Amino acid sequence: MNRRPLAVVFGLVGVLAFAVVALQTGLWVDLVGVGDHEEGNVTVYDETPDATAAPTPTATSTERATTVAAHGDGGERLATVEVRISNTTAQRYTGLSNTTSLGPNEGMLFVHEEEGTYGYVMRDMDFPLDIIFVDSNGTITTIHHAPLPPEGTSNSELKRYEGRGKYVLEVNRGWANRTGVSVGDRVELPESVA
Repeated sequence: MNRRPLAVVFGLVGVLAFAVVALQTGLWVDLVGVGDHEEGNVTVYDETPDATAAPTPTATSTERATTVAAHGDGGERLATVEVRISNTTAQRYTGLSNTTSLGPNEGMLFVHEEEGTYGYVMRDMDFPLDIIFVDSNGTITTIHHAPLPPEGTSNSELKRYEGRGKYVLEVNRGWANRTGVSVGDRVELPESVA
């Protein structure tokens, strides 16, 4: 009996299973890496619309809209993201769970009262995220590439993505890789957000 075809089939099934696990867990980010990027800075420009302006499509009446721009060491702009600011307990709890999708340049900036260790979960999410923790000095401390939880996961079983900081930036998964933003880079915040 020739066992070679059977070994090939098992090998292909193993590779396929590994690929599925890598995609679902975000392991692909660790395997592929972020490529060669210069260290950069993220600058938050306060562009809160005035009361007479029409609200932005992503902002609710209780949220302010702001632009986050990522800059490389040479000052070149790597990316710009329109974010909603979430700075109340209720807004932070809900987060992006009532959002069906984000554009490639949209996200949410969570502002805590003080720096600490916080845990974020993917409760009722329709899309995966990069969860980026930023300390009170503006340094990125942790970046998680969070996949959607498996179907049927209860709230008590959700994985916690923890980090230390005062701010948390949530954007589409892969944004940090695409822009080259990494741990140790800086985020410049306007006084109205800080």
